[in-house]
Amino acid sequence: MKLTPEQRSQFDRDGYLFFPGHFTPEETRTLTEAVPDLYSRREAFNVREKGKDAVRTNFAAHLISEPFARLARHPRMVGPVTDLFEEEVYMHQFKINGKMAFEGDVWQWHQDYGTWLNDDLMPTERAMNVAIFLDDVSEYNGPLMFIPGSHKKGVVDAKHDLTTTSYPLWTVDHDLIRQLVDRAGGKDGGIVSPKGPAGSMILFHSCLVHASGSNLSPFNRVAVYLSLCAVSNHIRRFKRPEFIAQRDFTPIAMLPDDCLLKPYPVDTPWQHGLPESALQTSLDVIDEATTA
Repeated sequence: MKLTPEQRSQFDRDGYLFFPGHFTPEETRTLTEAVPDLYSRREAFNVREKGKDAVRTNFAAHLISEPFARLARHPRMVGPVTDLFEEEVYMHQFKINGKMAFEGDVWQWHQDYGTWLNDDLMPTERAMNVAIFLDDVSEYNGPLMFIPGSHKKGVVDAKHDLTTTSYPLWTVDHDLIRQLVDRAGGKDGGIVSPKGPAGSMILFHSCLVHASGSNLSPFNRVAVYLSLCAVSNHIRRFKRPEFIAQRDFTPIAMLPDDCLLKPYPVDTPWQHGLPESALQTSLDVIDEATTA
């Protein structure tokens, strides 16, 4: 899938692109039906909401579940990213965020690249987020909020918030958020929130400042978040476990476009549990010679 010149220009200006209904209901259903089994497992890759049993984030489903392993190789998802980077990409992170009805907590204002830089030593922001809705997303169930154009600021100052929610995050100060929103248009477009049916997709820049509120509605808002990184820009440190920050820098080999509807063979090496290596961490900087 190639982007048009107009789409490339919009991405450069706003830092994101929205594709409503990008995947069909049948394709999306294949993914949605695989979520309950993943969420039911009592393993480290499921981070639950603070003081609750509801799953906040499931990591590395592409190494556990065949439907998500196929999504990780889907040309409608991988193609636009490789097109923008003009380089092959690998999967840096794979999450299924479960902002469940009545229980889904906030995601504070942040940039994803800030975390990848501070924790993983990713050299530059040549990495991209892809969000795919598994539920309909409305104004009621905690949609993503973006500050258009905020990616142009590059990496901004952030503090490591270890207490607000069950998942640590490098968050952006409220005064800077006010400045960025004012610069983007204040009440007239300074914050945008793409909403649409299940199967919709968002591409957004790794420096785009974003957040989402809690889900007080009776409607789940489950979404897949795939973080693709240019192969030459791979992380240089394994401070976080491998199930959170992937260590396989092999370029993604795309499957045919109908891969969510047909059982193309894929590897799911962690389907029977996490290997011990997936839990190990290190503060050492990676020797470039070992990754060449």
